[in-house]
Amino acid sequence: MTGQLAFVESPVQLLNVLEWAHTQAPGEPPAPALTVVVLSPTDPMSRGQLRRMAQLARDEGLTVHWQEARGGRGALVRTLRQLAPPLRRADRVVIGDPFSRYVQLLLSLFSPRHLTVVDDGTATMEFAAQLGRGERLVRWHRKGNLGPRELVLAPVTSLARRRLAPARGRTVEIFTSLPVEAPSGVEVTENSYAWTRARFGPPALTGGADLVGTSLVETGVVDADHYARVVAELARAHGATRYFAHRRESAEKLHRIAVETGLQVVRPELPLELIARRGPIGRTVVSFPSTVVHTLPLALAGTGVKVAVIEVAPEWLRATASPRAQGFLSGVAGTAAHEVDRLTARAAGAAGNVGPAGAAGAA
Repeated sequence: MTGQLAFVESPVQLLNVLEWAHTQAPGEPPAPALTVVVLSPTDPMSRGQLRRMAQLARDEGLTVHWQEARGGRGALVRTLRQLAPPLRRADRVVIGDPFSRYVQLLLSLFSPRHLTVVDDGTATMEFAAQLGRGERLVRWHRKGNLGPRELVLAPVTSLARRRLAPARGRTVEIFTSLPVEAPSGVEVTENSYAWTRARFGPPALTGGADLVGTSLVETGVVDADHYARVVAELARAHGATRYFAHRRESAEKLHRIAVETGLQVVRPELPLELIARRGPIGRTVVSFPSTVVHTLPLALAGTGVKVAVIEVAPEWLRATASPRAQGFLSGVAGTAAHEVDRLTARAAGAAGNVGPAGAAGAA
């Protein structure tokens, strides 16, 4: 494994590595020098999607190595030992999650000459902002206080943050479909989902709407009861029939949604951008604040599909949510593409009035 090395831990990261490789030689197969290392997660949903994405990457000519990085005792040491030689030889390293402890540990041991960060959700926006302000890297939904684990790993995180910043002899690129403000010295390259559009579709459209789920309940940000009520109201208001589950949503919550709303809960086998592009997909796609309100308009450009984002009201947030949660989620919704409709809803037990932002009855 030489040349360019990519580390991915989620299906979306691997999709965006494919998009980045496509920009290096549009219309041509990706360079064989790019090797993708999958640092396999433990949850079955992510593993299944990653297996399918890995095969797509191989079909495109990439070399893919599956690494059981979390496979029990000794996995960390074994992984570091196996990855050390190719990391030393790699001229460029591509990563999907700069907040990953695994990636931070690798970067603290080896400093690449060229570094590219691809999207793994809206966290890219927070990464760019924190890097620009010189802050320590903390996921937006986490509390600011350092726990015992964070204190132990603080030196690793601090060194990795420096390795993620441009310096003499090191370039840093952010390859993103999101609106980020480039930190000083960082090159920002637009991800327009050109590979996805060229490879799949256009999709057949259904007459109704589809809802896109989120893991905001699972991450402790949004109250579960508020979430369930809003999903039910959105389904009624838009005539939705399907609910595309986020890969981290719990089986218990999805069962509740299916029973209480009558929606068909779909667990996608691939990232939603590919599922939507292959179709069939609803003429309207309604989502909570997430990456898809930025990526789906790009992936579905020219298809006639309308994307809408439902804004999260402060009343939906749990008392234990990070103080930054409301501002971050508002920023995700507020910076969505101009063609994305913005919806509001009354919270506090009255999720019933859902409509276009600014319309009569909107909060």
